[in-house]
Amino acid sequence: MFISLRRHARACAAVALLCATGAARAQVADQAGAMPTITVTAQHLNEERSRIDTQTGASTYTFSSEAIQAAPGGDNVQLNQVMLQVPDAAQDSFGQLHIRGDHNGLQFRLNGVILPDGISFFGQTLPPRMIGSLQLITGSLPAEYGLRSAGIIDLTTKGGALQPGGEVSVYGGSHDSIQPSFSYGGSRGASTYFVTGDYLQNELGIESPDGSPDPLHDRTRQWHAFGYFEHLIDESNRVTLIAGSSHARFEIPNLRGVHAADIGPGLTVNGATDFLSDDLDDNQREITHFAALGLQHSAGPLAMQSSFMTRYSSLDFSPDPAYGDLLFNGISQQAYKRDLAYALQSDAAYQVGGAHTLRTGLYVQNDRLTSNTTSDILPTENGQQTTDQPQPIIDDLGKTQWIESLYLQDEWRLHPSLTVNYGVRFDHYAAFSSASQLSPRVNFVWQATASTTVHAGYSRFFSPPPFELVGATTIDKFIDTTAEPEVLRDDAVRPERSNYYDLGAQRLLTRELTVGIDSYYKQATDLIDEGQFGAPIILTPFNYRHGQVYGVELTGNYTQGHFQAYGNLALQRAIGKDIVSSQFSFSQDELDYIAGHYVHLDHEQQVTASGGASYHWRGTRVGGDLLLGSGLRRDLALADGSTIPNGAHLPQYTQVNMGVGHEFDHQGLPGFSARLDVINVFDTKYQIRDGTGIGVGAPQYGPRRGVFVGVRQSF
Repeated sequence: MFISLRRHARACAAVALLCATGAARAQVADQAGAMPTITVTAQHLNEERSRIDTQTGASTYTFSSEAIQAAPGGDNVQLNQVMLQVPDAAQDSFGQLHIRGDHNGLQFRLNGVILPDGISFFGQTLPPRMIGSLQLITGSLPAEYGLRSAGIIDLTTKGGALQPGGEVSVYGGSHDSIQPSFSYGGSRGASTYFVTGDYLQNELGIESPDGSPDPLHDRTRQWHAFGYFEHLIDESNRVTLIAGSSHARFEIPNLRGVHAADIGPGLTVNGATDFLSDDLDDNQREITHFAALGLQHSAGPLAMQSSFMTRYSSLDFSPDPAYGDLLFNGISQQAYKRDLAYALQSDAAYQVGGAHTLRTGLYVQNDRLTSNTTSDILPTENGQQTTDQPQPIIDDLGKTQWIESLYLQDEWRLHPSLTVNYGVRFDHYAAFSSASQLSPRVNFVWQATASTTVHAGYSRFFSPPPFELVGATTIDKFIDTTAEPEVLRDDAVRPERSNYYDLGAQRLLTRELTVGIDSYYKQATDLIDEGQFGAPIILTPFNYRHGQVYGVELTGNYTQGHFQAYGNLALQRAIGKDIVSSQFSFSQDELDYIAGHYVHLDHEQQVTASGGASYHWRGTRVGGDLLLGSGLRRDLALADGSTIPNGAHLPQYTQVNMGVGHEFDHQGLPGFSARLDVINVFDTKYQIRDGTGIGVGAPQYGPRRGVFVGVRQSF
């Protein structure tokens, strides 16, 4: 896979060039009759949409659909696996992804439209086959980006005007995996469309808890659908509709050969005192639906886009029906969470002469959260159970959230070689708590020489807590039960406020080789982290009173003819001190230690590297990529029996993936292609988590070697 790293040094000039190029292309096409007007207009409006957004001073990593398809697994893998190839992206259990030491601060956008946060945890809500191009925007972000600050994942969807035709494919192999899919796009009159869908089934839905290639009770079934529809009103206006759906079921994998009588709290349930882990039957279902209706206008110096978005997401965890969870954990909890969000977003850009581009926008979001739990517990007195008959505790919650955001910024070309983007945004939210902040932003990009670009920036960030993850826990209900927490305190999760600094440079060493270096520092108050506490696979947010995250990234890209290669190396440190919310999730010893000491965040990976290469020749493409990590955090056990939370890290690991594909056009099979992928070529067995650490649940291992074959017919 080839990743493009871009610094938007002269955005105004670049946009003007894009617009001029689009107009010239349209004129030539009309004269030659070689390109339909609808295609040229759609391309022109796509280019105009890019005027609304700016990445001046930020770090932007771009993936084309061709680059995604060329990597091992192609567009059959989950989106988080694609993102692992950007600098400083650390993989975690349950498919989580951490960018620059942040736990989960990623914001997804579809064609510039914010997709409200959802509850989906394991599932692939956005399949890569719907992506025309993908950008990760990170670093010191301009004022138009807010609420989530670790990175903006902006997806440009495929469309029927620019990607007409269709394809069907089947992909599968190891772990009893099978994945049929289809996509089709076209146009009719002034309207175009693109639709895609797939079904996925395998026996490795979640990471193996014991490192075996065939984990026990790990089946998943998933359905995904996506559609993009647009209607061109005229050459300056269009209406768009984006819609998607995901439905996924997961079995929660089991450790083999573990007895509740050996590691559990020593309970008796309905006369039983033991339960074999092999027989546990925990399951989770995740559903997501979303849609966005938008209007885009572009004429002269003005470009604007307004959209109405809605998203429904739900998560339903079902515990073992035979009370196995109760014997192992002292609680068996049925958990259901649902979040219904509506949002309105409007953004505009106005060119003032040749030196200034003014941008402004607003965003309003309303959520309604439903969180219902039914917990089977055993009553206790003085710490001893008083009966072996489970009793239910019902804890239900309904809550509403409001978010309002405004921003104004100016991209000012001070000199042909120097651009400054400065602005301010205001964010307010009200949910379990409420707060607001006025956040200044400023970024500079200097074209030092024809081959060297330097950027620097400062951003003030404001990140509300993830509303959809905040649970309903009434601690008083669990006193004198087997689920009574050690700490009876539950302060509300607060918004994170931070100062972010970024400095970096990019240099074109030769026509083929580009290298870059980027450094960053974040100083945070009420830093938000998340942990998985209890059997339901639902993250719970909490705050560190103080937090620091800093690091440096080195990047390189090389292109020579049919050969492409890239490499990334990142060094990072992420620490926090004093937990000030959701305290009931921790032991008193943990809280006392962290109150007086900075500790490493559980998702810190001090060294992360990635790289890859591909070669395409006469219809055959051979490629591979690798991931290297120094390991996420774990507890450090001391000789006196005490532990330092997150005081150690797991062993270093390396995973190598390879793939080969061939297009059979020259063999008399136009549109037919086949591929062979090997994931974890050397069958490296490595741990992502070992079950210890702050907010860490069960252990998980990286994927063992898998061999997959796919065929595709385009038409």
